[in-house]
Amino acid sequence: MSHAPAKAFLRALAGETVTPPPFWLMRQAGRYLPEYREVRAGCRGFLDLCYSPDKATEVTLQPLRRYGFSAAILFSDILVVPDALGQAVAFKEGEGPKLPPIRDGKALAKLSLEGFASHLAPVFETVSRLSKAIPAETALIGFAGAPWTVATYMVEGSGSKDFIETKKLAYGQPDVFKALIDLLVQATGDYLITQIDHGAEAIQLFDSWAGVLPEDEFEKWVIAPTQRLVERLKRERPGIPVIGFPRGAGALLLPYVEKTGVDAVSLDTGVPLEWAAKMLQPKVTVQGNLDPILLITGGEAMDRAIDRILSTLGRGPFIFNLGHGILPSTPPEHVARLAERVKAWR
Repeated sequence: MSHAPAKAFLRALAGETVTPPPFWLMRQAGRYLPEYREVRAGCRGFLDLCYSPDKATEVTLQPLRRYGFSAAILFSDILVVPDALGQAVAFKEGEGPKLPPIRDGKALAKLSLEGFASHLAPVFETVSRLSKAIPAETALIGFAGAPWTVATYMVEGSGSKDFIETKKLAYGQPDVFKALIDLLVQATGDYLITQIDHGAEAIQLFDSWAGVLPEDEFEKWVIAPTQRLVERLKRERPGIPVIGFPRGAGALLLPYVEKTGVDAVSLDTGVPLEWAAKMLQPKVTVQGNLDPILLITGGEAMDRAIDRILSTLGRGPFIFNLGHGILPSTPPEHVARLAERVKAWR
């Protein structure tokens, strides 16, 4: 007979209603914390921090010491996957990531899974260290970018507002684009399974640009690859819950939840609470979805919004979070106020 996991975060992911609900925040380790900025200043570049187990472990633990979150999330970046496949990633200060773009089969053929695991060994070392260092009641989340979102960076060669090159490739040369997605499904699965083997207790898939696709393409490039990934994780590492975050998916959240097999869905700021409670929460645990700007604003506006989320979603399987990541200009004391409010809720 299996018994429910003791950690509040994992109990909520198993479908239990936990009061007060577990909580963590996307980008909880980051530039809003002075102690993070201090560690970051000692690194050559952003990826240097991701590939340094000492420093990545330290910055993951910093917000736990301050706020007592229910979960820690590995400090890394979704672009370590293309980097490990042989598409060199560079982060330019103030410009975001730069990659040599992949726009045809020839460029795609240069990528390889050879050396993938050894390239990511420092990340796995960080997961191992974290699993020993976090408090006993805290869960450890491993993560990766979902194939569609990672592919957008690989094809565009940077972040994008309109994803012209990626969509042109997906719509115009679907066979080439599918080969890229297939490679990412394989690589991401390998990456997540190794994180689990080093101590990750739950997985979050970040599909930050899911919301830019029309319905039939969303089905093809967001739902189908995610479903394949989740199926593999469930088959090879049963019992490890998966949270999907298809940001901006709107009404397509429903088929996403029904078809991908995720255990929980993270809601962006734009998802209506009552709709989520009625349509999604009976099927999966929901996570979200305070506007990160309210966390910057603080005060009564933030308190009211926190209370509304808690009273609407807190009566079912729920994890409190933001609708996207913490922004650098967030005052740390506002995060402390949020933590107190969520912990005190009944």
